[in-house]
Formats: sequence, C-alpha cells, structure tokens
Amino acid sequence: MTLFALALVLAAALLHATWNFFAKRVAGQLPFIFLVCLVSSVFWTPFAIAILVFQQPYIGLPQLAGIGGTALLHLGYFVLLQRGYRVGDFSVVYPLARSTGPALSSAGAILFFGERPSLLAGAGMVLIIAGVYMLTARDKQSVARTVNAGWAVRYGILTGLFIAAYTLWDARSVRMLGVPPLVLDWGSNIGRVLVLLPFAGSWREEIAVHWREHRVEIGAVAILGTFAYILVLTAMQFTPVSYVAPARETSILIGTLMGMRYLSEGGGMKRIVAALMMVAGVAALAFG
Repeated sequence: MTLFALALVLAAALLHATWNFFAKRVAGQLPFIFLVCLVSSVFWTPFAIAILVFQQPYIGLPQLAGIGGTALLHLGYFVLLQRGYRVGDFSVVYPLARSTGPALSSAGAILFFGERPSLLAGAGMVLIIAGVYMLTARDKQSVARTVNAGWAVRYGILTGLFIAAYTLWDARSVRMLGVPPLVLDWGSNIGRVLVLLPFAGSWREEIAVHWREHRVEIGAVAILGTFAYILVLTAMQFTPVSYVAPARETSILIGTLMGMRYLSEGGGMKRIVAALMMVAGVAALAFG
C-alpha cells in the first residue's frame, strides 16, 4: 500500500467518523436520509458535470447499472445505520458496523478479485480487525443491561454486511467499469433521491422540522460523507480492496474518541490497547 493511498484512506477515516458523529446527533430516519441525499446531489453536481465534460468517461448500461446498484446498497446501509443510532450508542453501532464490513470485504476481495496480500499486510489487516473487535467487545459489555442493546448489535452487524457488499460492488464499478469515483457517488445520491421522492410528500412536516433544526448536521453528512467516500474509491482504483477496507476502519478509533469526549461515553484500558493494535496494523499495511 503506497503512502499516497494510505494518506487518502486516513483522511477519509477522519471525515467518515466526523459525518457519522453528526448523523448520530440527529438519528433520523428516511426523511433525514432524503434530505442528505438531496443536498449532496445538489452540492456535488458542478464537480460531477466538470468530470463528465472534461474527462468524458464512458457511461453505458453497465456503468448505469453499477451506479444503480450503488444507490440501492447505500440506501440500505443508511437506513440500517440510522435505525441503529436510534436504538443504541454511537460507540456500539459504529464499531460493530465498521468491524464487520472490512472483515467480509477483505475476504470477498481475496475470493472474487483474486487479491493476494503479502504476509505483512495480512498481519496488518488482522491487527486492525482485532483492535476493532476489542473496542466492540468492551462496548457491548458496557451496554449489556440496556433494553435496546440487542437491537443495537443486530443493526450494527447488518450495517456491516451492507458495507461489505457496497465496498466490493463499488470497487468493481470504479476499477472494472471505469466509473469516476465522484460520478459514482453523485449518481448514487441522485438514485436514492429518485427512490425516496414518491414518499417525500407524506414526510413534509418531518422534512421541514429536520431542515429547521438540523441543517448543519444535514450539510455535514451530505458533504463530508461524499468527500470521504470519493477518497476511498480513489484509493481503490490503484490499491487492493483487501488493503483499503481494513485501513479505513481506523475511523472507529476517531469515532470512539468523539463518543468519549462529546457524548459522555466511557473509555478504558482496552481502548488504548485497541488503538495501539490499529496503529500497528496501519503501519504494516503501509509497508506491506
């Protein structure tokens, strides 16, 4: 994994944890998701048009199918993530989702794309995933007595399944179908808006309340979320998915620290050990 790819992934991790923190503050449902996708579509339209005009990538039926699949998979991801945030703590749902995702997507990349990570890189992936699961295990114990703990865990794992699915699908779209990363995410946001648009009329009041009370959070999720994923997709264009997927999950450490600092969620020695494991894992990926 090159240092440039690593820099892209780590920057994306910071942005990803940040937009998830804002999403947790709202813990909205489909009206919130609709607004996020709408704002993201509008904001990134000039950049997408510039790429389409100046780079002139080929966009045929396979590419449109790739964008459509991305829209549906990400919609499922957002719905499950937001439902998880409604019933559970940030430091439970987020680590569970982000730990299940890379484990499955790395395995899928090895199985379907024929990727063969080096021994050092493989050790780095194991360290990162092990550190993530250590954080997750601590958090599950800390909320074991709450009513919604079981649902928080279920939503976290289901979200992780969708993360693995869209990671492999999107890697194929940018690497094999040649869809530019920004165009892929922009198009998928438009796709989600079109899917949700028929229901928007019945959400009029909720949409108005969200926009009045949470426009900062909506803007942060819409802009930072797309920017973070563009960086990840760019790295996946020239870096194996089995390297990128685990490395981007260092966002869990950032998100966990945000939860400790701003959401009054406790910490502990296990968090420190897990952080060291993740840092060592990233270093192994960088030099592997």
